[in-house]
Amino acid sequence: MVTTAIIAEDEALLRQALSDLLARVWPDLEVLAECEDGASALEAISEQKPDVAFLDIRMPGLNGLEVAAATAEASPGTQVVFTTAYDQYAIDAFERGAVDYLLKPINEERLTATMQRLQTRAASRVTDAAALSQLLREMVLNPGPRAEPLTWITASNGRETRLIMVDDVAYFRADNKYTVAMTAEGEALLRTPIRELAAVLDPNVFKQIHRSTIVNLRAVASVVRDDTGKGTLRLKQRPETLVVSQPFMTLFRNM
Repeated sequence: MVTTAIIAEDEALLRQALSDLLARVWPDLEVLAECEDGASALEAISEQKPDVAFLDIRMPGLNGLEVAAATAEASPGTQVVFTTAYDQYAIDAFERGAVDYLLKPINEERLTATMQRLQTRAASRVTDAAALSQLLREMVLNPGPRAEPLTWITASNGRETRLIMVDDVAYFRADNKYTVAMTAEGEALLRTPIRELAAVLDPNVFKQIHRSTIVNLRAVASVVRDDTGKGTLRLKQRPETLVVSQPFMTLFRNM
């Protein structure tokens, strides 16, 4: 039986290196998707239900820990392997539980050991759910230092360049290589891809609800879940509603 996987890594060279190494170490593994951010990784996991997800901890928008937390509901059978470059706290936490990790740069010997553990767990139907839940609780309580989030942006509106406070933005929407910022007054165009913008927004205030949409939680009036598992957000100062993709609804569980 073929084992399936997705790879989530925001650095293209590291993503390709892991893919090449997996092809050498684990030739029977079928990589279903290679993702450059957490949002696309979560969607791929939800749609394709892979056996294994290799998740970079530090990704723009949804990080690897947030994707793993949502994966527990979106695809409970998926085993998670975190990849990290230097987060010593994370390494200590992983080594106390059943959750696996790979330290960058990833070498063949370490990846082979991980492969063997994953295969053993799959054969014995052992789940990482309890260990993963405990780890995620620890990481949320002790997230480590964060860079100061973005507080203002410059955006184009025709020939005018506007200075907009980030708190005044109801949501951001991807528009090809650019991003549209929607405020109570209207829209403005940012010459920054939404993937780059996601990395510098305050993650406690701005949440990705789709790979192309990031919403300001302070601008949300209500959340409604439909029978398919998708959600709809009503905004306080905008007339339109926003659809939340089913995999991202776990992020709104407490609202």
